[in-house]
Amino acid sequence: MDDTRFTIGAVAERTGLSVKTIRFYADKGIVLPTEYSPTGYRLYDVRALAQLDLVRTLRDLGLDLATVRRVLAHELSVAEVAAAHADALDTQIRILRLRRAVLRAVAGPGSTPEELDLMHKLVTLSAEERRRLIEDFVDATFGGVDANPEMAELIRSSLPELPDDPTPEQVAAWVQLAELTSDSDFRAASRRMAEYQARERADGDKTGLHHDLTEAVRGRVGAALDEGIAPDSPAATAVVTDLAAQYAATFAKSDDDALRGWMLERLEVANDPRVEHYWQLLAAVNGWPAPPSLAPVFAWFTAALRANRTSPAPG
Repeated sequence: MDDTRFTIGAVAERTGLSVKTIRFYADKGIVLPTEYSPTGYRLYDVRALAQLDLVRTLRDLGLDLATVRRVLAHELSVAEVAAAHADALDTQIRILRLRRAVLRAVAGPGSTPEELDLMHKLVTLSAEERRRLIEDFVDATFGGVDANPEMAELIRSSLPELPDDPTPEQVAAWVQLAELTSDSDFRAASRRMAEYQARERADGDKTGLHHDLTEAVRGRVGAALDEGIAPDSPAATAVVTDLAAQYAATFAKSDDDALRGWMLERLEVANDPRVEHYWQLLAAVNGWPAPPSLAPVFAWFTAALRANRTSPAPG
């Protein structure tokens, strides 16, 4: 066993700690001198030097003195302390990344202190708190209403997940999404859509989301738009006739003028641009590919249906 003793000056030189700091640790009972010289000077052995080296390392990593004391007393292992501290640092890093993204998002011209405050409040919510904001919107829309279950499940399962290191664009999209889903007018409109779906289901429509039908409309109407066909032109009549036949087959309805009136009502209820904006913002937050806009398709199809009815639309 090495019986070498070191003066406090020699300890300071070997550990990189100041004499004042070594004295402080001794006074706080963190690392005591091994013994005192006959003249009262503090002396440290090799084990004390090792302890002081460990204290310096732990303090450099940000551990408080209470935790350091427990490590030296063998109440906590270094591995346990390291794991806990790494978790704490992960949290701090995530918060710093969010703050950086917020600052970059508002760094552009025209940003206001109010926008900065709102962004900071929203993005520093926990992931669970952010999900709860959207879940509250979904509950307000579908709660207690027998709406299309596939649509309700799609919205409930498609929640915004702001990444730990978001881009300024993702932060801005999240803020807009939170504002949109908190808007009372949008909530009321979404509720009316759900209630319309419930009435349709009560009348016997138990079908789902009709992806094939949506793709058929997108394809036929998209081609008409590309060709420059006006919705009130004879060429549009063939598009409406073909799509009306597909609607009739999908919903087991007669292909007549009443069907076209029903199709028109269905389109007008669903064609709220804020709904499309909701999905675009959600995609931006989650880093998904941006969904293609159906607004021009719905607008053309609505106008073509109006032009190709043999009786006026109600209202």
